[in-house]
Amino acid sequence: MDWSRDGKYIQSNCGAYELLFFDVASMKQLKSGASQLKDEKWSTYTVKLGWWVQGIFPPATSGDHVNGVDRNHSEDIIATGDDWGFVNLYGNPNTKGAKCKAYRGHSSHVVRVMFDQTDSYLYSVGGYDKTLMKWKVC
Repeated sequence: MDWSRDGKYIQSNCGAYELLFFDVASMKQLKSGASQLKDEKWSTYTVKLGWWVQGIFPPATSGDHVNGVDRNHSEDIIATGDDWGFVNLYGNPNTKGAKCKAYRGHSSHVVRVMFDQTDSYLYSVGGYDKTLMKWKVC
């Protein structure tokens, strides 16, 4: 779930692979949020759906293998964690067909990735190994 920079909106995605938008003041879903908020600036970007992350899904995959997404504060890198134990770094925005740098450190699925406040480090959490890893961003 991500908040807009002005705190007026929330975006999230659901298990049905829908990108959802909500107005905080009215506590209602914005049915046309994708078009209404297309130019909105977000404080964080952790949803795995949207224009910015359209290339994080390899061809012929359902998308359920991507478990965690985070965009750094400089807004030039997108990190993902997947079911195969990889932490992947993409340029932002990421378009279809773009390549990533993949790093293996976990024994199995990576459930969460998150940049620190200075974008110097990326943290990842493994599902089965229950390990928190700290990666230096170079």
